[in-house]
Amino acid sequence: MKNITTYKNKKVLVLGLARSGMSAAKLLCQLGAFVTVNDARSRQDNSEIEQLEQQGVRFIFGKHPVDLFEENFDYMIKNPGIPYENVMVKEAQKRQIPILTDIELAYQISQAPIISITGTNGKTTVTTLIADVMNANRKDSALLAGNIGIPASCVAAKATDQQTIVMETSSFQLMGVQQFQPKIAVITNIYETHIDYHGTRQNYVEAKWNIQKNMTSADYLVINYNEEEWRHLATKTKATVIPFSTKEKLKNGAYLFNHQLFFADQYIMDADQLGIPGAHNIENALAVIAVCRLAQIDCDTIKKVLMNFHGVKHRLQFISEIDGVKYYNDSKATNMLATKKALSGFDNQHVILLAGGLDRGNEFDDLIEDFKGLKAIILFGQTTEKLKKAAISANIPVIETTKDVSTAVPIAHKLATNGDIVLLSPACASWDQFPNFETRGDCYINAVKQFKQR
Repeated sequence: MKNITTYKNKKVLVLGLARSGMSAAKLLCQLGAFVTVNDARSRQDNSEIEQLEQQGVRFIFGKHPVDLFEENFDYMIKNPGIPYENVMVKEAQKRQIPILTDIELAYQISQAPIISITGTNGKTTVTTLIADVMNANRKDSALLAGNIGIPASCVAAKATDQQTIVMETSSFQLMGVQQFQPKIAVITNIYETHIDYHGTRQNYVEAKWNIQKNMTSADYLVINYNEEEWRHLATKTKATVIPFSTKEKLKNGAYLFNHQLFFADQYIMDADQLGIPGAHNIENALAVIAVCRLAQIDCDTIKKVLMNFHGVKHRLQFISEIDGVKYYNDSKATNMLATKKALSGFDNQHVILLAGGLDRGNEFDDLIEDFKGLKAIILFGQTTEKLKKAAISANIPVIETTKDVSTAVPIAHKLATNGDIVLLSPACASWDQFPNFETRGDCYINAVKQFKQR
């Protein structure tokens, strides 16, 4: 960790506790700051909080007191999920207090170079695969961090200059970029989402584009050339652009040609050798290949990892096979686009889809074409009736409804025959029945395992 003095004897307000807030508070305390943590939730029993209090960190729970700013804070470290419309954030902006996120703090102290991955879909898979490839021959060469569930500042505090931090970064985090400068950045794709947070699609794209804000020609931007929007934006960066595409040959990038994957005309592997199905995972693999060749990792190592990778947990994750029926967990599919991509990897006539969840007010007409040909669909949650309407329009022959993902498993098994796929890909957020998509996915995994033991 770099021994910076930026925060020494400075007053810093950490807004929002959670994992990133706790990590930031610990680090700032270590850097000599006077730290106040504010979280609107009620206080929970937590030994880490008690330890920090003993070190002089102050915690204020249960409200957002604007009069706190009379203490003249020098910096605010904001939890990425807290919107900029929050009363405390607006007051900090009014007072021109610098507002940073965890990834900015991590960059400032990191001795290790950073590879940063963003995009609407695929970023967790790409992040995980890059780290797996980099660690294939030398354990702990790459450290996972960021939006993947591991606070970036915590990882950066421990990383050495002999390691690399592979960091998943969300649009929420990238909005706070000031100095953040990854050595290699990846943009997987861009679709319309998180408009409730960003307000407009343009704001969302601009947040993602911040990933390259401080990059120079000595840095690399790996970008999806399948998308015209990114091709255009790629002309506006100072970084060295490394494209990837499934549609055309690229002299200085990664591409698909004749069902084979290449980087700069060097053969890597056949597309059907990938361990995870779906056209979107070919794009993900190309992004991984581009980054890992830039990092001078040999082709055989890249191929071996891509062949043996069977998905990140909750992201088109293979769970088990029961009586010739394969069960997949794609609980991370919290929107229609993610479910479309999941279905693209299978033959619909052998798929029994499990879907449903939080009702955000939208209809599901965009899924009708993707639903066509499904063997069956099992629905649950607040969106049951809306999804049922789309399923009827798609002429799905078997439409079942049930309580939740766990009760869907025995229904699916009864409908399935040898060679079928049971796919949980909800197309909805989980918050109607679960605190997060991970808990929903775990519920499904446990139900499949319990059914297998019968």
